[in-house]
Amino acid sequence: MPIKVSVVIPVYNPGGYIEDCIASLLRQSLPDDEYEAIFVDDGSTDETPERLDRLAAEYPHMHVIHQEGSGWSGKPRNVGMAAAKGEFIQFVDNDDWLGDEALERMYDYGVANGADVIVGKMAGKGRPVPRELFRKNRPYANVENAPLIDSLTPHKMFRKEFLDKYDLRYKEGRRRLEDHVFVTEAYLRADNVAVLSDYVCYYHVKREDASNAGFQRFEPVGYFNNLREALDVVEELTEPGPLRDRLFRRWLRNEMVERMRGQRLLKLPADYRQELFDQIHKVVVERFGPGVAAGLPTTQRIVADLIAAGRLADVEEFARWESQVKPSGILDDLAWVDGKLTIGYTAEYKSGGEPVRFRIAGGKDLLVPPLTQAGPDAVAPLGADTPAPLAKSKVDLVIKDRATAAEFFQPVEFTREKIPVTGRQGHFRHVFRATSRVDPLSAANGAALDAGIWDVFIRITSCGWTKDTRLGAVRGEEAGQGRRAAVVGSPARLFLPFWTDPHGNLSLEVEQQTDRIAYEFAGLTSADVTVTTDPGRLTVALPFHVQGESEASLKLTDAARSRSVALHGTLSALGSGEAELRTDLPLEDLAGARWRLELVLPSTADGKPVALPLALDVRADGGVVVKRLPSAVRKPARRRSGFPGAALLRRAAGRLRRTLKK
Repeated sequence: MPIKVSVVIPVYNPGGYIEDCIASLLRQSLPDDEYEAIFVDDGSTDETPERLDRLAAEYPHMHVIHQEGSGWSGKPRNVGMAAAKGEFIQFVDNDDWLGDEALERMYDYGVANGADVIVGKMAGKGRPVPRELFRKNRPYANVENAPLIDSLTPHKMFRKEFLDKYDLRYKEGRRRLEDHVFVTEAYLRADNVAVLSDYVCYYHVKREDASNAGFQRFEPVGYFNNLREALDVVEELTEPGPLRDRLFRRWLRNEMVERMRGQRLLKLPADYRQELFDQIHKVVVERFGPGVAAGLPTTQRIVADLIAAGRLADVEEFARWESQVKPSGILDDLAWVDGKLTIGYTAEYKSGGEPVRFRIAGGKDLLVPPLTQAGPDAVAPLGADTPAPLAKSKVDLVIKDRATAAEFFQPVEFTREKIPVTGRQGHFRHVFRATSRVDPLSAANGAALDAGIWDVFIRITSCGWTKDTRLGAVRGEEAGQGRRAAVVGSPARLFLPFWTDPHGNLSLEVEQQTDRIAYEFAGLTSADVTVTTDPGRLTVALPFHVQGESEASLKLTDAARSRSVALHGTLSALGSGEAELRTDLPLEDLAGARWRLELVLPSTADGKPVALPLALDVRADGGVVVKRLPSAVRKPARRRSGFPGAALLRRAAGRLRRTLKK
C-alpha cells in the first residue's frame, strides 16, 4: 500500500515524556501499512536513542534516524521530510501526542477538500492553544476568511508535493520562531487550507517541569531578529494594505503586547523587563504602520500605544491594574428542555471585586481604568480616549473534558445591558444576560460528547480580554429539575449535571463515571411505584429527564436465593422533569421472596449497560408490597484510586489515623 502519511518527530532528551507520543502513534486507526513514523534523534544523551531503536526493531512502520545535535528542531524536521515517503507529512513534537483517529481523519478530510495544509483541532494540556480557529469546521480556509494566523506552531499536516514545489523547509540552527516562518509561508502559498474542528487531533503538552523549549526565557535581541524574518515573509507575499496589517497584528498582539500585560510582565526581573521592552519598541516603530495597532481591541491598543511612545512606566502601571481584572459568572437557571440542557447565566468583568466601569463621551463608550499620569510631564489618563467597542463584545459557554482538555463551544443567545453605577455620573457596568443550550448528542461540534466529566466554563471576550471562569451553582428551587439526570438518544445515553465539591461549579457527567447518580434515587419512596394486577404491571416514577422513549429494564434480585429476574420495559417522559418505566410484572414468579430493584439502561456509548440501584424493594405474596430500603443512599461515594497498592495505602492511612486518635 502507498504511504498516506509520514509523521516526523524531532527528538532531543524527552525522557519518559516520549512514551505518550509513541503510544498514540501505535494506536492510530489508520492501518500500519498506510502510515509511518520517523523519529529524528538530534543527539539525545539520555536513554531515548536505545528506546527508539527497540521500537523500530519491533514495528516495521516505526523508523529512527540518529544525527549529531543541531541545537534546535529545524534540522531534524528537514531530515525527516527528506526521508518521508508519505503523500502528506504530519509534524509532532516528542512530548505531545495525537488523537487515536487523527491521521485517518485529517488525511481523509484533506483529500476530500483538496487541501495543501490540514489543521487539526488542538487541545492544550497546561498550555494555550487557538480557540476561535476551531469554533467550527472550515473545509476551505485561507488567511483572509479564517483566523489561521493564530496557529503558527508546526503541528499540522502538509501535502509533500506542495512542500517540494515551493522548497518549503525550516530554518536551521539554534533559533526561535522557525515554525512561524515555515507555517506563514505555507498558509500564504497554499491553494487551500482545511481546518478540522470536530475531533481533537493534537494534544499540546506542557511538561510538569516546564522544560519545553517554548517555556524557556529567551534572549530578546535574537528573538526579535528571528521574528522579523516572519514579517519578511508576509511582506514578500502580500501587498501593503488591510490584509498585511491584519497579519502583522498577530505578532504585535501575541509576541509583543501580551508580553507587556498583567502578571506576565510584572513577574519579570526589572532589568530583563527593560531589555524586552526596548527590543519590542524597536520592532514596533521600525516595522508597523498605524493600521496595525489601530485594529487591536481596547486594552491591547492602550498597551501598543504606550509601547510606541516608549512609556514603560505607564505600561507597568496599566499591567498592575489589569492583573486584577477577572471574569465573573452567575448561573441563573438550569433545565432540561427537549433533550438539551438549557443554562441561563449572567456575566461581566470585575477588577478587585468591583465591576469594571465604562463611560460615554462624544457618543463613544470608553473604558475607565483607575489610572492617571502624575508629575511635571503629565499626560492624559491611560486609555482615556481609546474607544471600547462594546457592541463587538461577546460571551460564550464552553465545555471542557476534564481528562483530555478537549473543549467545544455551545450555542448561545445573549443581550448586553448598560447598568448605571450608583454615585458615578455617566458611568455604567457592561453586563451580559445569556442562555446556552447543550445538546449532549451534538455538543462536540456536531458529534456526541465522549464519556467523561465535562466542566462548564463561560468565556467573556471584551475590550481585549478573553478570559474563562467556571459557572457557579444556582442555590434555589428553580434548578431542582435542571440538575436531574437525562436519558437521551437511542440507544439510551446517560447524562448528569452536578455541582463540584467543594466549589459548587457546574459540570456534566457523561455516561456513568462515578456512583454519583445513585444519589438521584435516594429520595424514592413506595409512593413512586404503582402496581396493577390485571394485567400485572409495575410502574416506577424516576427522577429523570427523558427525550422520546428508550428501552430499559428492571432487574429484580432475590439475594437470599441468589436469583434474579429482568423485567423489560419502556422508559418515557412522565412530566415535571420525571420519567416512568413500565414493565410487565410476573406475579407468579415473584411470590415468596423479597426483591431488590435495579434500573438497567441496556446500552451506552462504550457498549456497557448502566445499572442503577433503587432504594426500594418489592414483595409479591398475596398482593404486591413495595417498601423503602432502610439504608438508602445518602451521598455519592468517592471513586477510589485504582493505582497498584492503593488499597494497601488506604489501610495503612486508616491505621495511622486510629493510632493518632488514641
